[in-house]
Amino acid sequence: MARTYATDVLVVGAGPVGLTAAAELRRRGVSCRIVDRLPARLPFAKAVGIQPRTLEIWDRMGLVRTALEAAVPMRGQYMYVNGIEQPRIDLVLPPEVPYGFAALPQYETERILDEFLARFGTAVERGTELVSFRQDADGVTCRLHTPSGAEEEIRTRFLVGCDGAHSIVRKGLGLSYEGGAFPEEYMLADVRVDWDVPRGFGVRSLHRDGDGAVDDLLVCIPLPGPGRYRMSMMVPPELSTARQAEDASDGITHGLRSSRAPGLADVQTVLDRLSPEPTTASDIRWASVFRISHRIVDRYGDGRVFVAGDAAHIHPPTGAQGMNTGIQDAWNLAWKLALAVRDAAHPALLASYDAERRPVGEEVVGRTVRHAVKGFEADPDDPETLMLREAQLLVGYRGSPVVDPPGEGRGPRPGDRAPDCRGLTGEIPAYPLRLYDLLREREHLLLLYGTGPGLDELVRTARESSGGLVEACVVVPADAPADARPDGEAGASPPPVYRDSRGEFARRYAVDQPTAFVIRPDGYLGARLTPPAPRALAAHLGVVFAANDES
Repeated sequence: MARTYATDVLVVGAGPVGLTAAAELRRRGVSCRIVDRLPARLPFAKAVGIQPRTLEIWDRMGLVRTALEAAVPMRGQYMYVNGIEQPRIDLVLPPEVPYGFAALPQYETERILDEFLARFGTAVERGTELVSFRQDADGVTCRLHTPSGAEEEIRTRFLVGCDGAHSIVRKGLGLSYEGGAFPEEYMLADVRVDWDVPRGFGVRSLHRDGDGAVDDLLVCIPLPGPGRYRMSMMVPPELSTARQAEDASDGITHGLRSSRAPGLADVQTVLDRLSPEPTTASDIRWASVFRISHRIVDRYGDGRVFVAGDAAHIHPPTGAQGMNTGIQDAWNLAWKLALAVRDAAHPALLASYDAERRPVGEEVVGRTVRHAVKGFEADPDDPETLMLREAQLLVGYRGSPVVDPPGEGRGPRPGDRAPDCRGLTGEIPAYPLRLYDLLREREHLLLLYGTGPGLDELVRTARESSGGLVEACVVVPADAPADARPDGEAGASPPPVYRDSRGEFARRYAVDQPTAFVIRPDGYLGARLTPPAPRALAAHLGVVFAANDES
């Protein structure tokens, strides 16, 4: 008997992670509801740093321009210890990386994602809370508490919990959430100052006691608007929440607290001690006390129910990793759910969400805790590697059950992020394109490099092995003949051909002979085939897509 579902996916939590999940599902035509217990977005600049990898994701989604116009650049950070200036940190990345670091208040990130989601006819159902759920082999039955006070029961294929550190979804699944809390408390404030720090630079000023321990701290991250910064600093005793009974019943002390909010005078007192130059704070928009924990779940899902973002991992804000990691959780899960909803996914595809993302979460939690305790100087990697890692450009899925073994050789391997490159030209555009221009708003792509026989068979194999869900395009060397293109199958247009006019694709991808790449919807390589054999291509796609009988 056919099952009736109110929606394909219910997303709980409308922060940046939940909004990303919902937007990516709706962009792929999946029916989705997103609920949040809060009646409105919070006007807090909590998570501020936007990593280059997140901007690449937003490029792929089609909303990066809006984000770039709202954000401010993050060019570096001035460092001071006991009033003495230290070497400045410059946030510089290799020239092939298309985006730099940025800062954007969380309320703006949520606004942009909310408006993007609305393009697909979906709005956040605010004031609506998930009370409980139960799942079976065919779906999930969810009980919601609505703004009117009534309760609603709905049936959905999948449930995604993006509902934060105190997640109802995580608790309902019975997932462990191991970790601990830092004893220190901090206060956050969004203020304006009149100093001469160059635009786009943050400030980190600390004081060490006689034993070398940090006993005073000021961190300032630029925000949009003249002289505006989100500042974090240690909490004075009179604002401490440590002895209050307000901590959650689940024992997780993480995030903003409901104690007396710091005032402008509290911020000014810290600035008077630690600011690199005399300055006056004004125009405070909001302030709060917050505490930090570090925890991670034992698994990212069970059956038809999944967790992402803070519901799965929490950690210090060092390096602005948390929200960005959660957005990548949502992105990774959404394309897999979209295939599962249309019965186009291999039965094991959804299990790869945990296999791919939990190791990332574990690494981020461990690294941010280490940096919070010992500082970035405790990281043994060279500065370039450290910068790429903080930008989240080194996140990869080698060893994933749904990517090919990495094999030997130079260049990006299966499981690695597909790097961008420039200088691709076509017959019609009068300007060179980036590779990411070709990937934008696409799903799986078979990218064929080189010329010669066999390209048509590879394109046909990709179509047959995926039920028509893999697109194809061809990149040829700069000196390839003008007519170097596949013929295409009868009744179908041949795949587009782009010329590697600068040789940049060949250099970045380390290719000098015909090679096939499968690029996943999240911009990672699923396969790299040299020579590009149809049987090997079919074998790779067979672990991603459901078997079909199309011939």
